[in-house]
Amino acid sequence: MEIIISNSSNQPIYEQIVRQVKGQIMAGDLTAGEQLPSIRALANSLRVSAITTKRAYADLEAQGFIETVQGKGSFVAGGNAEILREERLREIEDRLLQAIEAGRALDLGDEELIEMMRTLLESDD
Repeated sequence: MEIIISNSSNQPIYEQIVRQVKGQIMAGDLTAGEQLPSIRALANSLRVSAITTKRAYADLEAQGFIETVQGKGSFVAGGNAEILREERLREIEDRLLQAIEAGRALDLGDEELIEMMRTLLESDD
């Protein structure tokens, strides 16, 4: 598992960890049942506080991406296909909203935006 922390980012370190671990799970780089580094080991490798990595793992667990077994460690959650699908759908919706907002900033109407989408869909075939 590779995580790169940017100290110049406006995003808190724990959120950077969460985002990158989720990304690796969604991309299939981390698979169901795969063990993650311990909180302390990850903190040491990233040179951050164990509290920071603990918060990241807690967020990932709350979102259903990982499971923690007392005394054994944290693992990529199994059976999270639906969670992954919902996460991807949310990302697509966010990107579509950004496109709509950009179109509206140019005073494009709904029909123009829909026609652009149709054109792009047809050209993708």
